[in-house]
Amino acid sequence: MINIRRQQERGKTNLSWLDSRHTFSFGDYHDPQHMGFGTLRVINEDRVTPGAGFPTHGHRDMEIVTYVLKGELAHRDSTGTSSVIRAGEVQRMSAGTGITHSEFNNSTAAGVHFLQIWLLPERPAIAPSYEQRAFGADGKAGKWQLIASRDGAQRSLTVHQDVRIYLANLNGGSILEFDIHPKRRFWAQIVDGAARLNGTAMSAGDGAALTDEAKLTFTASAPSEIMLFDLA
Repeated sequence: MINIRRQQERGKTNLSWLDSRHTFSFGDYHDPQHMGFGTLRVINEDRVTPGAGFPTHGHRDMEIVTYVLKGELAHRDSTGTSSVIRAGEVQRMSAGTGITHSEFNNSTAAGVHFLQIWLLPERPAIAPSYEQRAFGADGKAGKWQLIASRDGAQRSLTVHQDVRIYLANLNGGSILEFDIHPKRRFWAQIVDGAARLNGTAMSAGDGAALTDEAKLTFTASAPSEIMLFDLA
């Protein structure tokens, strides 16, 4: 079964410095029909104007994965971590027992565009921790690149949940498949471009909840980037 969540149906936050789209309920946007998918709780697509950002705020008992698509995002948190996440890089922050952090556009001239993903952890009160890694374009060109997993396989970031997150870049007309386990559930997010998923047309910003499918087949109708969540 494929349930499509179209980009134009997502929740919105529009501020002078922030343009955000919410796949699931988040902040002031509440939709009881879209509260998450399994342990996947948040997919936000954020665009932040030059020099602006999120001031220091707190989280707990959440696994937070940030993927920068364009620009640079400056991060600082209460563990003492201070870093800049650049386009193509992925960050994992385990909030656990409690963490405060800030996120700001590192540039005073160009915007920053990123995805932020929240996952429920496998248990409460995990010690806060941080990881950041660059994943080169070659690793996801026409194939699935594992960027986050419970066991840190293939140099992926380690998340405290039974989940595997993949990225793939496809040329227009190319096909990429994924064999799925019948007891798992999947979420596909079109990061950029357009593709058909098991024959269903999707474009940038569209997501899909996938259950009881034997195989996933993505056929790119334009150069595309796809993020795939393999969830317990």
